[in-house]
Amino acid sequence: MSKQQTLEFNFDGLVGPTHNYAALAFGNIASGANGGAIANPKQAAKQGLLKMQSLMELGIPQAVLPPHQRPNLGLLRGLGFSGDNAKLLQAAHKYQPDLLTAVYSAASMWTANMATASASCNTADQKLHITPANLSYNLHRAQEAEFNYKLLTQIFSDPTYFEIHQPLPAFRDLGDEGAANHSSLSKDYGCKGLEMFVYGRFGLDDRIQHAQRYPARQTKLASSCIRRNHLLSDNHCITVQQNPVAIDAGVFHNDVIWVANKNVALYHSQAFLDWPAAKQQIQEFFKNDFYFVEISEQDLSLEQAVETYLFNSQLVSLPNSENNMALIVPMECKASPQTQAVLDAIIAANNPIKLVKYLELHESMRNGGGPACLRLRLVLTPEQQRLCHQGIILDQELYNKLNIWIERHYRDRLSALDLLDPLLVDEVFVALDELTNLLNLGPIYPFQN
Repeated sequence: MSKQQTLEFNFDGLVGPTHNYAALAFGNIASGANGGAIANPKQAAKQGLLKMQSLMELGIPQAVLPPHQRPNLGLLRGLGFSGDNAKLLQAAHKYQPDLLTAVYSAASMWTANMATASASCNTADQKLHITPANLSYNLHRAQEAEFNYKLLTQIFSDPTYFEIHQPLPAFRDLGDEGAANHSSLSKDYGCKGLEMFVYGRFGLDDRIQHAQRYPARQTKLASSCIRRNHLLSDNHCITVQQNPVAIDAGVFHNDVIWVANKNVALYHSQAFLDWPAAKQQIQEFFKNDFYFVEISEQDLSLEQAVETYLFNSQLVSLPNSENNMALIVPMECKASPQTQAVLDAIIAANNPIKLVKYLELHESMRNGGGPACLRLRLVLTPEQQRLCHQGIILDQELYNKLNIWIERHYRDRLSALDLLDPLLVDEVFVALDELTNLLNLGPIYPFQN
């Protein structure tokens, strides 16, 4: 088996039919600024799907993950509400409108938070290890963990090649936000590399420097648990703390301020605490064969970085090229003269990043999620590619079917008041039932059982 056969796949979350602006994520500036706005689920889903096709056309292996069942009526019943769907929705809204929007949340579209994955080349048993994130800080995200575990065990069902762990217990000190705070650095896909875990607070002992304005979600304790469960060698791991200044500027996850691919990293100079020591560790591991593309505060402020989501781009290797890479960035970067100047400088510099591709992801961006938020990266060997559930692997035929499905089932306008409409529930369940057939996943949703 040659290393060239081992590939990185992007598993993108399909935006769900209940995409709405509820401003539930404190610390996510874009989400907070657009709370209560009218959403367009149809446009959001098509923008996300078009991003997947754009990656596919570049030669990047692409898969699609179904949205979660929303509204989560089971959660409402578990909280003591009863009656038919209309009564459930009314009762939740009367108790607290945020509870209703939480059970309607379409945040599962951001699969960078879905899980943390370690490629088989890095693990002691040579299996792909995946731990679904508990996302315990926010209710609207924490409800995703159970279904994500179920979905991942179905997609990667062969225990010879895959180890799907249960999410960490949903305790405050074990807050885990998934791959948004994790990077795999290597010379090439399939080569043993360095796994980088980033945390905002320690867990158990909070006597370290913390953000003051916004919460630090990922704990070092959670990251260390995942390192052990994934059977990773200490010599092939690095742990770095987020800069509290960055968190307070709206960097609620590390992927808002850092993106890496193979032996290239693009990041802001204020991303981390104690960065010189971590940088030296990376340099020594790669014997100085590593590209650090650092953007200074002078060239781009933290506020501008958060506004344009430059660092929430996807950094991908271009097939059939000599290590050249492309940045997949949101259109907002093009509208910012400062960000555009930074991108021009990156392309002109001595590093493998040679292409910038701009994509329109306005609906997701308004909710605080850019290109990198929408995908979970998994490095798969040829055997793992073959044993992965094939119904979710994107090709042109599936793209066309999903585009038609979105057009048929999604609304082009969704407001907070629309969430009280029991007909919306019926529409969503009909759509999801059809989707499970399209993806050949079977009855995965609670309403189907």
